[in-house]
Amino acid sequence: MTHSSQPPALPETSNPFARGYDNFHIERLLQITYANDCPPCFRPVHDSQVHLPDDALELYPCLFNDDFTLISEGQSIPDELDERFPSTGLVRQVIYAVTGEMLNDRRHVGDLYSLEEAQAMVHRLSFDTGHYSRAWEISTAHLTDEALRHLEVRVGNFDSKPTGLLFEPFALPDCNGVGCKLIGTPWTDDNLVKIEGAPYSSLRQEQLDAGTPEALVNVLYLAALADVRLLIFDPDAAVLDGLAIFDK
Repeated sequence: MTHSSQPPALPETSNPFARGYDNFHIERLLQITYANDCPPCFRPVHDSQVHLPDDALELYPCLFNDDFTLISEGQSIPDELDERFPSTGLVRQVIYAVTGEMLNDRRHVGDLYSLEEAQAMVHRLSFDTGHYSRAWEISTAHLTDEALRHLEVRVGNFDSKPTGLLFEPFALPDCNGVGCKLIGTPWTDDNLVKIEGAPYSSLRQEQLDAGTPEALVNVLYLAALADVRLLIFDPDAAVLDGLAIFDK
């Protein structure tokens, strides 16, 4: 049977396994008010003034352009820089903007009003493992009969060798469930090229060529893309909103 080597078309943000943020970044921004009735704008401090503490920025007059801000009171500004900052305003507040990534999509998480508060937020949202949950239990309704039988045969064969396909099934006899240990996650092209020397499309084709049902390949891909390491299929577990369901 011919299989497509490409993963199912799916916007990254709709992956139901995606949870939480990583690769946090803190940026110091200045909230600037200027001409009457114009909404405030936000700019980082120019490199020449990044050494200034917050109290030397807040409530000070400034010059700004589309990219940066310069404090104009009490600071020496070279003529060549002055010419590049045509707008004038007042710094109302120093803000520490926290951003994070979810499936390589950078998102704004929140604004804090001191570096210490921003660092504390990042600490609370971060864990030593990098993720607050890397194990999932979902309903077997997310697998076709063919896919479920494939896993059951694999775990029921005591002579089975490792699949070599970056996932290894294991049995959960007490609950009639079956699990998969996912290896080398996340299954992004960048990461797989580093560890396997080939993009995800090659791994997908290997899995299909080895007889792995496409429904299983698809759900493992979504889980691994979100850096899940343990995925358990249990007939009594809840279904995962947004993930395909198959009538038995």
